[in-house]
Amino acid sequence: MLLRDAAHLALRALTAHRLRSALTLLGISVGIAAVILLTSIGEGVHQFVLKEFSQFGTNVMEVTPGKQGARGGPPGLPGTSRELTLDDALALSRIPGVVAVTPIVWGNSELESNGRLRRTTVYGATVGMLRVFAMEVRVGSFLPEDDTAHPRALVVLGAKLKQELFGGANALGERVRIGGEHFRVVGIMEPKGQFLGTDLDDTAYIPTARAMALYNRSGLISINLSYQENTPAPAISRAIQRLLVTRHGREDFTVTTQEDMLKTLSKILNILTAAVGALGGISLLVGGVGIVTIMLINISERRNEIGLLVALGATPADIHLLFLSEALVLGGLGGLGGLLLGGVLVGFLVVTVGGIPVSLRWEYVVGAEVLSGLLGVLSGAYPAYRGSRLAVVEALRLE
Repeated sequence: MLLRDAAHLALRALTAHRLRSALTLLGISVGIAAVILLTSIGEGVHQFVLKEFSQFGTNVMEVTPGKQGARGGPPGLPGTSRELTLDDALALSRIPGVVAVTPIVWGNSELESNGRLRRTTVYGATVGMLRVFAMEVRVGSFLPEDDTAHPRALVVLGAKLKQELFGGANALGERVRIGGEHFRVVGIMEPKGQFLGTDLDDTAYIPTARAMALYNRSGLISINLSYQENTPAPAISRAIQRLLVTRHGREDFTVTTQEDMLKTLSKILNILTAAVGALGGISLLVGGVGIVTIMLINISERRNEIGLLVALGATPADIHLLFLSEALVLGGLGGLGGLLLGGVLVGFLVVTVGGIPVSLRWEYVVGAEVLSGLLGVLSGAYPAYRGSRLAVVEALRLE
């Protein structure tokens, strides 16, 4: 039997039972659409998170206390290891190729000024934070280069925080009380938006030493630095390790590059995308069960046709090809319907729900269509085998 004839007979058999075939196609289409929609959302989240990290540049490193993988917990948690200090940050700024360093301490406090009170995040930083995190000041200036150990009580407000405390009035020179101490406002930041759920515009920035005293900390949470773009990251990382090992006597810290952060995030988000795609695959599996069911019903209803074809000279291989073609057509048409439905759903989300990151990748689209075809073949393999093994005498006797 020619493949063209098998396809023609398969289409005729499917159109003979339109409702049954339509329901089976719908099951496959919903499964494919679910895979496309969920993987698009997963990929959108992936791209969104990577973009959030990349907005601070790619030549950034972070040094945290505690050796990663050592007993005692992850980096940054208090332990027996030596804490990072302001002197460590000052020493790191002298490494060739390093262009900016900012020691970081942060916490949550109430800010009071102009008769208004607001609880928000307070970062302890230095002037190097502007260059490290690619931030800009809209009005005034950022924290000046004061004495690192005894800086003045100055504060820079995020754009949203300034609006909440002072409204449309001028905030420069005004006093803000933080934790019982008064700070003078010297600058207002340009809007930066949110970073992984943290509103950077609803943030206050004070000198690091002042933040350490405010939150009763003897060490830093981290030291962030940026380096020249033409300088290899591994060279800077090795120089940091050598310097801090010399100062601490052992490697009780962790150096994380921006590339390391992005690789870790990519691995996690790829697993997330695969997981949500697998959830959509459950719907696709249900569609495959539908193909098996309809093919078995077809074989039981068409035994006389099978017997007649065998009597006319059709071989078991021809019968096998006939029913396998029907299953393949069901899978292929269901896949095309799923692509259309998935595209419509993705477009609907983009238009109506702008806050959901959605990114359609053609690899998943092509993979979903190939998967639907394979599902049709695999689901029809056993029914086709049963049909090809049907005895001609038994089939004709049913007639």
